[in-house]
This record gives sequence, structure tokens and C-alpha cells, in this order.
Amino acid sequence: MKNSEQLYKALGERILILDGAMGTMIQRYNFTEEDYRGERFKDWESPLKGNNDLLSLTQPEAIEEIHRKYLLAGADIIETNTFSGTTIAMADYHMEDLVYELNYESAKIAKKVCDEFTAQNPDKPRFVAGSIGPTNRTASLSPDVNDPGYRAITFDELRIAYKQQAEALLDGGSDILLVETIFDTLNAKAALFAIDEIREERNITIPIMVSGTITDASGRTLSGQTADAFLISVSHMDLISVGFNCALGAKQLTPYLEILSNHTNFGISAYPNAGLPNAFGQYDESPEYMAEQIREYVEKGLINIIGGCCGTTPEHIKAIADLAKNYKPRQINVTI
Repeated sequence: MKNSEQLYKALGERILILDGAMGTMIQRYNFTEEDYRGERFKDWESPLKGNNDLLSLTQPEAIEEIHRKYLLAGADIIETNTFSGTTIAMADYHMEDLVYELNYESAKIAKKVCDEFTAQNPDKPRFVAGSIGPTNRTASLSPDVNDPGYRAITFDELRIAYKQQAEALLDGGSDILLVETIFDTLNAKAALFAIDEIREERNITIPIMVSGTITDASGRTLSGQTADAFLISVSHMDLISVGFNCALGAKQLTPYLEILSNHTNFGISAYPNAGLPNAFGQYDESPEYMAEQIREYVEKGLINIIGGCCGTTPEHIKAIADLAKNYKPRQINVTI
């Protein structure tokens, strides 16, 4: 895969810039229930407002515009609009049968815009990361405090759901698969297992990024793993990067990136929130302030891929990109 070679080459040359928050940008459009439904789903049985993945079908121009803004801001990698693109998450909207189409079309939109930018500047190729979110079920924890042994989902159910999503993302043109916002590593292992099956069946190279989320000041994921335990749990796969996103601002994330950096030869990725949410759930860090927080990452040589999560906009990504271009990436031995 030519794109894989370009990706590995770019990783060795510079810090790659990931895009910012899709959800934050979608909120700016103030879409109504009718906007989410579009003509095709106007008589759908359940409410659809909030199903952001669906907008790839009903408001594709908006999704394309968001991708374009992040690429203009300097992003090398843009994520598909598929964070909830599994049958498990789509069950909330009774849209399980649309999962393949949602992922395929989302990847196609992102690929189209990336190809435009790569054609304009072949020396800075742009890449599509197929976003694979954690689902709204957890394989490691019981949702019932009175029945700690109960599980709402099995490993095999997760594997099947993730495989369907991953296949559609690849078919639509994704260059990378990004298993992200991992709060339960067992869920992530199901996704990685599914991706490995596809890799064997199709006999292709699939660059994989893995990104966990530290949920509080204890430095653990929701299912209780420390940063180094999380790293050990996913290190059986050949990953292009491992890192953290969401939950914390850049400053709070630094010690956990240092742990990863000291214990792995994978690339390190980070895409923190624009600080911690205020009392109204809003994120207050300005692009300039957030870039200053990230300066520590680049000065210490901790990262290979940097972007933004909740609350981040193209303005944040531009500030981060302007900073990162002056620094070398963390040194890794990349193999293909």
C-alpha cells in the first residue's frame, strides 16, 4: 500500500498533526432534528438528533467542510465521522443495518478531501484515520452494582461489531485505523483482534493507532489500568502509535505520555481536550494557551502525533501545528 509507505516516511520526518474535535464543530451548525433526519429518514421511528455519525449521510457537505477546515489548519491526519459507528452504539437509534454504509460513506468523504490537499501539495500527503470509538458497553465491568459478574456484552459480540466497522472504513479509503478513547482495554483488544483477522484475510498492511483515555487524577483508565499496564495490554500488536486522548487537558496528560515514551518503541500520540470542562461543560483553553501547554511535549521529545479532542477547533490545530513544525518527532525505529 503506497499510502502506508508515505505514512511511515512522514512519521520519521516530522511530528504529524491530527485534527481536532468533530463534535465541537458539529455543534456550531445547530442542526435540528429535521436536519439530522434529512429527507431519507424523515419518518424514522426514533429521535435522531445527536447521532453525529448519521450526518455523513444527511449533511455530507457539513462533514466535508469540517474536514477541509482542519486540513487548512495544517492537519496531516483527519478522522472519519464514525466514533459511534458500530451496531452496538447504533442500536440506540435502531440503525444497526446502516453501519456499513455509515462507515463507508464517512471514509469516502474524508478520503476525497485528503486527496484534494495531497494533490495540491504532494510533499505533504494527508491521511484518513478511520475512527473506531469504544462503544457504550464495557466488557470488563458490570453495569449492575448488585451483580458484579454480569456483563452487558461479550468479547465475541464486540469483535464482530468492530470487524464490520473496520472493513467498511477500509473499503471507503481509510489509510489508518484508529482505536480511540479506550476506557476498557478488553474492548480495544476485541477491536485489535478483528483488525488482525482482516489483515490476514486480505493480506494487507493496516497501520493502527491506539489511544486510551485516562479518566481522572489517579492516572487510570475507567476499568482501572495504569498507563504502563494499558501499554503492555496492547503491545502484542504492531502499532504505528499508542497514546492518550480526551478526559484531560494537555498539562494533566504529560506524566502519562512520559510513561509511554519511556517504555515503548511505538510512536506516541496525544490529543488532549482544550483543558478541563467548566461548570457548563464548555472548554475554555484558547488555541494559544493550549499550544503553550503542548510545548512541554515537543521540548521533551515525547510525541510523534499531536492533535486535539473535546473543545478543540481548527484554530487550536493551527496553533499546535505552528508550534510542532519547529520540533523534531520522538525518535522511533519504524518498520513496515
